[in-house]
Amino acid sequence: MLKTIDRLMQFIKYAGLSARKFDISIGASNGYTLRMKKNNASIGSDVIENILKVYPQLNVVWLITGEGKMLKEREELISEMDNLPVEKQQEIEQIIERKIRERQEEELKRLLKEITEEIDQTQDKLGKKD
Repeated sequence: MLKTIDRLMQFIKYAGLSARKFDISIGASNGYTLRMKKNNASIGSDVIENILKVYPQLNVVWLITGEGKMLKEREELISEMDNLPVEKQQEIEQIIERKIRERQEEELKRLLKEITEEIDQTQDKLGKKD
């Protein structure tokens, strides 16, 4: 039977994180998650609280019992956000806006690189015709 630590490792893999990056993100000591996994140990409630603060999309019922889906439904997340204090809502909105800007910048850089390469190829072809 899978334990909480096993499900946590599934979530870490799903999130595309290394155990080290995950540990850092939740404020745990370096190697915490892998130590818990190696020793088949239980995760402390304080650590679970930190995990849920950083990863609110993670379904705590699934994490602890294995029942239900790994991630909360979008409606659940929106409902929970509406119940947060205004300061927390604003903080979350700022994080979302920052992430959107970062992704837009990455996409623009990728497009610029593609366009530059295409221009270079076209110039090379034109240069060969002369």
